[in-house]
Amino acid sequence: MINTINSINPPSTELCNFIIDNLGISQGALELGIKRSCLENSPLPIVMWSYGLITLSQLKIILLWLKNN
Repeated sequence: MINTINSINPPSTELCNFIIDNLGISQGALELGIKRSCLENSPLPIVMWSYGLITLSQLKIILLWLKNN
């Protein structure tokens, strides 16, 4: 778990829509990822990957999307 003084920003609506629409991740998996991301103060894609909610290849796709958007 990462502990920092500053809290991480919540994921954007665009990112959430991309994860659901383009990667086919369920709403429930996304909600769990967001909840854990907030509790752990960690980036959503990393948390989703570490909990097995997305694959490594899906993580790479999300990171590329984040880089380009």
